[in-house]
Amino acid sequence: MLHLRLARIAGAYYLVVAIFAGFAHIVRENVYVPDDAVATAANVVSNADLVRLSFVADLVQATFALFLVLALSHLLQHVNRNVARAMVLFVVLQVGITCLNLVHQLAALLVATEPSYTSVFAADESDALVLLLMDMQHSGFLVAQIFFGLWLFPLGWLAYQSGMFPRPLGVILMVATAAYLIDVPLQFLAPGFAAAVSPIVVVPLVTIAEVSMVGYLLIKGARTPADPKPPVDTNAPVGIAPANHPLVTP
Repeated sequence: MLHLRLARIAGAYYLVVAIFAGFAHIVRENVYVPDDAVATAANVVSNADLVRLSFVADLVQATFALFLVLALSHLLQHVNRNVARAMVLFVVLQVGITCLNLVHQLAALLVATEPSYTSVFAADESDALVLLLMDMQHSGFLVAQIFFGLWLFPLGWLAYQSGMFPRPLGVILMVATAAYLIDVPLQFLAPGFAAAVSPIVVVPLVTIAEVSMVGYLLIKGARTPADPKPPVDTNAPVGIAPANHPLVTP
């Protein structure tokens, strides 16, 4: 069935996003040492190939994130077309911020390793610049995290309303949105508190939500809706019925 095949394609895209994004994030977490320019620069130099690979991995996951949301939008747009459009918009914003933000990571790598830069800056200047660029990359990632969270809400709502997925799965996806949106301001306003809370609350919640969705898409695919309905478009003029649902029946 078409919807089952589309769901499994979306699951495969989601798995690619998870693997490549996870790899890129792990590399950065092991390289970036907040408030320590010498350690961060030394890590970038000693792990230059991994930093470069993580840069490419993030580009790959960003591309597949677009494929993913288009597949899910096609699968779920019959529930509410405008909500599906919002989901696509949030992912487009997320991908745009992520890709632009990667420039900071690449710049840090160039400053730390390219002779044209290392020969110009003194060692302490070079280290400080590398840390600054990685700080900017980290902050940009947190900004993108807003949209990592926002896209899960329409996804969860559509999944909940569609009947194609277990309703608890839709609920936990929507709750994961709240976790993301609470975590971002905490990271900027109370980083110490966020560092303590995020690993035990936010990360497990988001991981459970997204891994559950990936697993369901890959293993089960999607249920057939019991009563398929035409897409809901709230932009349609009031009082005008869809063509396949006339106001007057014989």
